Amino acid sequence: MGKLPKKFPEYAIMYKTLLKKITELESEISNQQDSQKNRELLEKYKVEIEKIRKMFPEDFFEELDRQISD
Repeated sequence: MGKLPKKFPEYAIMYKTLLKKITELESEISNQQDSQKNRELLEKYKVEIEKIRKMFPEDFFEELDRQISD
């Protein structure tokens, strides 16, 4: 496993929280509860998720991603 960031537990928790929010927003958008605000939040969260992913080894969040998507 590659090197973990200095505050990796906090980043891992933030990642999990953001991933859940993304899932909720995508569900709202697909259920016709679409709004510009939801789309903007969704994009903002996705950008933050990518920033966190880049701090960790390549496959660090793979299992968590599968758990959330199921």
